[in-house]
Amino acid sequence: MKPNEGTPPAQQTIVMADQTPEQKVQDEAARQREQEEQAALPYQWRQTLADVDVDVPIPKGTRGKFVNVVIRKQRISVGLKGQESIMEGSLPHEIKLEESTWTIEDQCLLTLHLEKVNKAQWWPHVLTHHPAINVQALAPENSKLSDLDGETRAMVEKMMFEQRQKQGEEAKKREVLERFKREHPEMDFSQVEME
Repeated sequence: MKPNEGTPPAQQTIVMADQTPEQKVQDEAARQREQEEQAALPYQWRQTLADVDVDVPIPKGTRGKFVNVVIRKQRISVGLKGQESIMEGSLPHEIKLEESTWTIEDQCLLTLHLEKVNKAQWWPHVLTHHPAINVQALAPENSKLSDLDGETRAMVEKMMFEQRQKQGEEAKKREVLERFKREHPEMDFSQVEME
């Protein structure tokens, strides 16, 4: 089983290996609180960098003519006709109206598919007045440089170049230290730390 398998992508997290025990406890408490807040919402959601999918449970046997769905560039409303909305409010970012849709599955689940305008940004929540998730802890998606816009691609290529340079410099430092150790076996290097 892969890490995070079975967890909605909106709630997948990266575990940091170099945390202190206190940080781990705090992070776990924050993750637990976030999961409880998300579970209390009247819908479940997941996202990729390109889109957001929202599953809204509706009464069994509900057909399209009994629902009221309004999708706008930065606002949505979902409900049953003649009743209070199940979810309604502002989206954190704009969506592409022409590529955003809704469907009813098995007459008991309304699924919204919202296509993001900015495909390089995680959403902290679906509706701005609902609890946010920690987008800094989301597992990044695999993507190709060719998928990125020009400005983002240039920034990523620069970061990758700098990372390779840094790794090369670190490898040279380790190599010099190893050579020095071989040349000076009489010295104790057990307390040497590389920076």
